[in-house]
Amino acid sequence: MICILSSVGRVPSSSAYRFRTACLRLRTGVQSSETIRRGRINFGELITLDFGYRKVLHIVQYLHSITSEKFTYTCYSSNGSMSESSGYLPEPKGFATKAIHSSTTPDNWDSMCVVPPIVLSTTFKQYGPAQFKKYEYGRSGNPSRDVLEGSLRALEDAKHAVTFASGLGALTTLMSCYSTGDHIVIGDDMYGGNFRLLDKVGKNFGIEVTPVDAANVDNVKRAMKPNTKLIFIESPTNPLMKVFDIKAIAEVAKNNHALLAVDNTFLTPYFQRPLDLGADLSLYSLTKYMNGHSDVIMGAIVTNNSEMHDKLKFLQNAMGIIPAPFDCALVTRSLKTLALRMKRHNTNAIEVARFLEGHPKVLKVLHPGLESHPHHKLMKQQTAGHSGIMSMYIDGERKQSENFLKALKVFTLAESLGGYESLAEIPSIMTHASIPEETRRELKITDNLIRLSVGLEDPEDLISDLKDALEAM
Repeated sequence: MICILSSVGRVPSSSAYRFRTACLRLRTGVQSSETIRRGRINFGELITLDFGYRKVLHIVQYLHSITSEKFTYTCYSSNGSMSESSGYLPEPKGFATKAIHSSTTPDNWDSMCVVPPIVLSTTFKQYGPAQFKKYEYGRSGNPSRDVLEGSLRALEDAKHAVTFASGLGALTTLMSCYSTGDHIVIGDDMYGGNFRLLDKVGKNFGIEVTPVDAANVDNVKRAMKPNTKLIFIESPTNPLMKVFDIKAIAEVAKNNHALLAVDNTFLTPYFQRPLDLGADLSLYSLTKYMNGHSDVIMGAIVTNNSEMHDKLKFLQNAMGIIPAPFDCALVTRSLKTLALRMKRHNTNAIEVARFLEGHPKVLKVLHPGLESHPHHKLMKQQTAGHSGIMSMYIDGERKQSENFLKALKVFTLAESLGGYESLAEIPSIMTHASIPEETRRELKITDNLIRLSVGLEDPEDLISDLKDALEAM
């Protein structure tokens, strides 16, 4: 087991010496992303303890006995997953096996090839006029797309999955299921592109949209109207990392004869399963963690609602918002390593978050895996962990934010998230610039808010890069 231990305060040098001695007596080693210099464990420094959970408790009890300072710790099993003692939900059993084998068995193809073939053909031979075997035209259906949609269904234990040309394409199709006079309740904090689509384009079609802070379920209840057809939320939200009670909001939707759609892009079905929590639809920008290689733009909707599936499938064809076969093959490939990647994103991000939380130039860290996060308890109740996405407020304004971003060497200044590489950006002028300035100000999406997508690099290198950039502000 790995325990990431963070000191909340400053430990005297004599106590630090006794702490190291205690670890040696337990026949274990102590490693740190920041070397313990001059006999001191500085605020926010992370110590990795490689031993069992009971010994972790002994160490923490010992620390409490030698100093009045407090310590927090997060435990992971040796494979990088949250331990049972962490309080999170268990990770889905058989997930990696499903990701590798579902919908891609060699018996499905005449050639018996292990890797699914990529079918690029735009049209298919027919036995006679309007008499076709399964496919007639590439927009209406494609074997490579079917393979991907089958894998997505399996990963969420769902009946249906429909893929689209982008994440916004998925939301566009969902919005097109509604018409003039219908009402949609949305979370007040979400990706700027989603907000722009619903607030600007949706209203042009006569669809009424009401944003609310869904962290308080009563706000959602008050926003419901007789013509409310859909509640659409992100959880965690982008970029403020708020966590919404999906079960409670699903109950609100059900009581008002509406549907609940959850954008699950940040966590993927590996860490969060909205359908199991009562949601009707799970939306994804497959561009992000699901593909994870920053080389495909695609979206998807997964559901158990057959009526909604039929509508979405019709609109997928009628509106032509389809993904390319080659892109489908790339995402199918990427899903096979999703479990491994999400575990690494999880452990890397929490280590980075704990480092940043203790840095004097960081005012606040927004990561729902931190005990300091206001929705940490809820996060643990409805997820099996968190990904690599997080935000922080630095001590400064736009100039300091720009200096920080320009000084990064390992992190790349770029939009998007969820790839193997680490990215950083300023939401207020980049991903969320389409949100009205007044709304950004109310939400505190300010110029000193930095969003980080923590990748799969060595955590020590990421922390060192952030430390140098913060000093260069």
